[in-house]
Amino acid sequence: MAHQLTAGSCQLLQNATPEDVDVFNTQHTVQFLSIKKVGSSAANPGAPAPDRYRIIMSDGICYMQAMLATQLNYMVQENSIGKGTIAVLENLTCNYVQEKRLVIILALRVLALNVEKIGDPAQIETGTEQPITPAVPIQRSVAAPTKAPPAPAVKPAPVQAPQVSRQQPPAKAAAAGRAGSIYPIEGLSPYQNNWTIKARVTQKSEIKTWSKPSGEGKLFNVTLMDDSGEIRGTAFNLVADDLYPKLEEGKVYYVSKARVNLAKKKYSNVNNDYELSFERNTEVEECHEVSDVPMIKYNFIPLNALQDLNKDAICDVIGVVKETADLSEITSSKFNRQIPKRELVLVDKSGFSVRMTLWGKQAEQYHAEDTPVIAFKGAKVSDFGGRSLSMVSSSTMQINPDIEDCFALRGWYDSQGSNQTFQAHANAAGSSSTFAFNRSEIRSLDEVKQAGYGMPDKPETFSARATVMHIKSDNISYPACPTANCNKKMIEMGGSWRCEKCNLSFAAPEHRYIMSLAVADYSGQAWLQGFNDVGTAVFGMTANELLEIKDRDISEYNVIMHKANCNTYNFSCRAKQDTYNEMTRIRYGISRIQPLNYKEEAIAMRDLLFSEWAR
Repeated sequence: MAHQLTAGSCQLLQNATPEDVDVFNTQHTVQFLSIKKVGSSAANPGAPAPDRYRIIMSDGICYMQAMLATQLNYMVQENSIGKGTIAVLENLTCNYVQEKRLVIILALRVLALNVEKIGDPAQIETGTEQPITPAVPIQRSVAAPTKAPPAPAVKPAPVQAPQVSRQQPPAKAAAAGRAGSIYPIEGLSPYQNNWTIKARVTQKSEIKTWSKPSGEGKLFNVTLMDDSGEIRGTAFNLVADDLYPKLEEGKVYYVSKARVNLAKKKYSNVNNDYELSFERNTEVEECHEVSDVPMIKYNFIPLNALQDLNKDAICDVIGVVKETADLSEITSSKFNRQIPKRELVLVDKSGFSVRMTLWGKQAEQYHAEDTPVIAFKGAKVSDFGGRSLSMVSSSTMQINPDIEDCFALRGWYDSQGSNQTFQAHANAAGSSSTFAFNRSEIRSLDEVKQAGYGMPDKPETFSARATVMHIKSDNISYPACPTANCNKKMIEMGGSWRCEKCNLSFAAPEHRYIMSLAVADYSGQAWLQGFNDVGTAVFGMTANELLEIKDRDISEYNVIMHKANCNTYNFSCRAKQDTYNEMTRIRYGISRIQPLNYKEEAIAMRDLLFSEWAR
C-alpha cells in the first residue's frame, strides 16, 4: 500500500510558534528517518533521568528534528516505531530551550514500518523563504501545493517575514554574523549542519604536543556548558594555535561550524554522547549577554561518601584546605621529565579528610592563603593506600566560589571545624574498598563473565568461591614507603631508598604484595588481582619475609609458591573495565579474601537443607 506524506509539514512546523495551536493539533503524515536516544539531565542529580529520544522526520521534501514525549518512550523500547516508520502525528507541542524551538510529539498513529525512504528530503534552510510554505492548510496528500494560488493574491511576503524572524530567535547571534538558530547543546548531533550554540567555557586544558613516527602535532580541549548540558570541544595544530588565545575559562561564546562527532569516552568524562572538533572554518565569538548561561554546575558529594565510589570514578567535592604541602616534583618514567605536584588536605562537615593532588600548572599557580574553601569539579578517585583525589586534565577548581555551599562550609569551619579532629580515608591493606562476603549471592566465574560484570559504566561487586591454580611469581611485590598510610613506590638512589611523596629517604623499603592469581571453580577460570592483604593471606607471611627466603634459598621459595596453589578461598571482588597499552579488558580486583571455615560452611549447608529452596 502506497502512503502519501504531508508535503510542507516540516516547513510549517519549523516556522510555527507555541501560539500556533492549530498547526500542532493538525494531523501530519511523516516518515521517521532515524530515532536516537539522547542524554538527559535530571532536575534532582540523585534521581535517574528518564530516557529521551530524538527523531529525524521527513515530509518527503524536507526533514527536521523533533523530540518524543517521554510517555511514548515505550513505542521505541517495544520496537513499535523505528527507522523507516510512517506515522500520523496527531498531537504536538512546541517549547523553547535556549531560544531554540523544539517540537515535541505527544501522540502518533503508526501506518507502516521499515519503509524505504520516500523522496529526497533536504535540510530546511534557515533565514530564507521556502517555496513549499504556501501549503498553509495542511493536507494529508502530496496535492497540498495546489492551495498555493491564493497566496500571491494576498501578498504573503510581509506576513512570512515575521515567521522567519521567529524561526531565528537569536537576533543577537545573527547581528554578530551568526547564521542559524541558537541550539541547545543537548540537541546537537551529526544531523545538523547549520547551528550555533551559546555556551560558557567551564574548563580549558593546556596545549599538549605529541610526536609519533607518522608525524607531530598539538591539541587542546575545552568543556562548553549551557542550560541543557555540556560538550567537549577539541582543536588540533593550526586551529589550536588560532583558538587557544580566544577561548578563556568562565567567558561565554557563540560557537558554530564545528564538526559533531561521536565522543571518545576514553579521553573524556563529559556526560555527552557527542563532542565537537574545531576546524579552520569554525567560528568563535565572545558573547557579552551572559545572564541566561549558567556558571559551573556542581554535584557535590561529602568526603565520607568517597569510600562508596569505585576507583577512577569522577566526582565533584568541596572542602576547606586544612593543610598545604610545598611544591615538589616527580620524575615521570613515561614522559621522561619532571612533573610539578602539590598536595592539599581537604576537610568538610562529614568529619573526614582527604588528600587532593594538583599537577602541572595547577600545582605551580596555587597560591591561596590561610584555609580557603575550594570547589573541585571532575576530580578522580584513587584507592591506592586509601581514598585520595587528584586533578586530571579536564578537572577544574574554584577558590572561594560565590555559591551557597561555600558560604555554609566557611561558617562551619570558622565556628567549630578548625578545632575538630578528622578521620582520614586510610586503608592499611592497600586494596580497594572492601565489602562483606555474601554466601547467599555467590556467583560462578562463568556467570560473572556471561553477565558482563564490569562492562563500561557498570563496575560491579560480586562474591565467589574459587581455588588458586597459579600465582605469577615475577613482580610479586614492590618496594613501598614504610611511612604510615603512604605505601607509595620508592626509588633506589645511591644506596638508599627515597619516597617522592614523603620527600624522605630510608635505608630499606617495606615490600608490599601486588598479586595476580589464576583461580578456578566448577564453571571456569579467571585472573584476579590483589594487594598486600591478599598476599599475606595466601602465603601467611609478609612480602619482606618471602623475599628474604627467596634471596637465601630459592628451593624453599619455590616450595612456598607451590604450596600456595590448590587452596580454596571465599573472595569478595570488584569487576571493572580498564585500558592498558591500548587494550581494553575486564579486571577482577580482590577486595577481601577469606580462607574457608569448614564449620561455617557445614552450618550454611545444613540451613540450606531446611530452607524453602530444599522443600
